[in-house]
Parts: sequence; structure tokens; C-alpha cells
Amino acid sequence: MPVQIGRKESDFSNPLGLLGDCHRRIERFLEILIRIASLDASAPLGKGEREALEKALDYFRSSAPKHTADEEVSLFPRLRGSGSAQTALKCLGELEDDHKTAARDHDLVDALGRQWLEAGAIASDKLDQLRQALARLSNMYRHHIAVEDQELFPLAARLLAPDQLAEVGQEMAERRGVRYERT
Repeated sequence: MPVQIGRKESDFSNPLGLLGDCHRRIERFLEILIRIASLDASAPLGKGEREALEKALDYFRSSAPKHTADEEVSLFPRLRGSGSAQTALKCLGELEDDHKTAARDHDLVDALGRQWLEAGAIASDKLDQLRQALARLSNMYRHHIAVEDQELFPLAARLLAPDQLAEVGQEMAERRGVRYERT
């Protein structure tokens, strides 16, 4: 079941909108993780906090890698193959590097967060590691998402043909095991 936060989501017929919707979920779930990591480590998590932590960790473990694949496997190669605006596309390598860096920090956040859930508490040094990883992710995503939302996705809307965008949407649906018939 898709996670909806805020307004009604785009669908696979609008893959660039769907990617932007995913950015809003990334921001929201990251905000939840940061809020929970700001709590007093000596007090046990409440039921709502545990559920929010688990949901956010699950999102980044299962859905975020699909978003990365949507970009790196479906969108970025088509942009590179467009033959236009190559200087504007040089940022793709930097965005891919961000994905690799984020994956390492997400792995650390996931491991520490799951230890916290399992043990019911977290040691102060582990909490410091968690907070540092979340701060790195927050800083990276602030820039990364702005580049994609404000520059890359509008560029893709101009450069890619409707059938190419439809293919991106189809691949996104397949990645999620969703039946989608392109029109």
C-alpha cells in the first residue's frame, strides 16, 4: 500500500510528479527520525514513538531504494541519452554519488534504530552516531532534493518525449509490483 503524506499523490502516468511526491515522503520520514533521535535516550520510547521509528526505518529500507532505482535505472540513463544540454546533465554523477553516500548512512541509521527498537534503549554513544548520520542525511537531502525538484525534473520534462516518460512510469510501477497499463 502506498504511503500518502499531504496532498493526493501523482500516479505512474506522471513519473516526475511521483518522484517529487517521494521526495516529500523522504523529508517527512527523515524529520520523524530526527525528532525521535532528539529524545532523551535514558527514557524508553513510547508506543507511538516506537511505531513511528519502525515505520520510518521500514520506509527507508524498502521504498527509498526503489526511488533510487527509479532515478538511476529509469530516468538518468534516458537523460544522458537525450543528447541535449550535456552541461546541465553533469550533475547526474553528483546525484548518483549522493545516493551511494545516503545508502551508507541509511544502513547505519537502520542498524542503530533497529537495535534501539529491539533493546528498548540506546547507549549515548550509539545515539550520537545516529544523530550524526541523520544530520549528514538531512544536509545532503536538502541540496539533493532541491537540485532534482528545481532543476533536473523540469529539465527531464523538457528533454524527454512523452513515450520516454511513459516508459519511466511503467518501470516504476513494475519495480513496485503494481499493474499499470500505459495509455
